[in-house]
Amino acid sequence: MLVLFVRVLILYLLIFFVLRLTGKRQLGELQPFDLVMTLLIADLAAVPASNTGEPLIYGIVPILALFLCQQVVSYLSLKSDGVRKVVCGQSVLLIARGVVQEEALRASRYTINDLMEQLRGKNAFTISDVEYAILETNGDVSVLLKGTKQQPDYTAFSLPPPRAAPPYMLVQDGRLRPEELRKAGRDEAWLREKLALADCRAYGEAFFAFLDSDGTLHVQTTAKRGARPYYIRDEPCEEMSACARRPSAR
Repeated sequence: MLVLFVRVLILYLLIFFVLRLTGKRQLGELQPFDLVMTLLIADLAAVPASNTGEPLIYGIVPILALFLCQQVVSYLSLKSDGVRKVVCGQSVLLIARGVVQEEALRASRYTINDLMEQLRGKNAFTISDVEYAILETNGDVSVLLKGTKQQPDYTAFSLPPPRAAPPYMLVQDGRLRPEELRKAGRDEAWLREKLALADCRAYGEAFFAFLDSDGTLHVQTTAKRGARPYYIRDEPCEEMSACARRPSAR
């Protein structure tokens, strides 16, 4: 029993110092290579720690070899952009100038729901509030809000903050979401009429469409139809052109 305790203690101290020397971070911040190395170290240490018949050196040498490999790869990543791209990957632009990059989402295995979840974590509850969104190499999403959507300090002006509510995602990836449509208190006839203002004759021609708390329907056409964003007010107006507004090219 004492031998087993000493073996576990030695391996624990070895792993502790190896992870400290490699610059251990939170699990969510690890690059893929660092995560693989951490899992391998844990696996290599498990066998000699539990099997007293296995020489301890059989666990120590592979762990030190992995540490050496990690140091070499880290050094090469610092010195070479090419190696860094292979090991760490590249940041991906998911939203550019307020337009969702459909191909980038697919390449990153992201859905609209995944994107919306990440945006909500950054206090951006509608896509139209976002100027840029970048998927970082560690899996986090960095968000830059549009200038008009950056909230002022209402307490400094002694004003109550405006009320807001999460949007209803009515169309996602070209497919109707009946449950969200029901929650929004709308029907398909209403939705088809509004989508027609965005030059979408079928659900499949809209990449997404969501209704925000002020009654504006936000629509973006698919990449095949130019990935154009439209903002459609849910109220009658004198001219159709005033109801369907498309941002001018920048």
